[in-house]
Amino acid sequence: MDVEKAIALITAAGIELTDRRRTPDDKAWQLSFSNGALVEIQDAGKLSTSGNGIEAVQDALGLPTKPG
Repeated sequence: MDVEKAIALITAAGIELTDRRRTPDDKAWQLSFSNGALVEIQDAGKLSTSGNGIEAVQDALGLPTKPG
């Protein structure tokens, strides 16, 4: 997924972007959001989520949420 598209979708859901930086290996973007969620988007397009509030972020991105 494209970084700008992910940011637009998540912020449209009312979740503020608080930090955007490159990973130390310069192969991905790390995005932090006001609800505690972290999103990493690799240059190849692979996306991963972690932290508190990931369900809201996954929902905003149209990703399936993990139960539990």
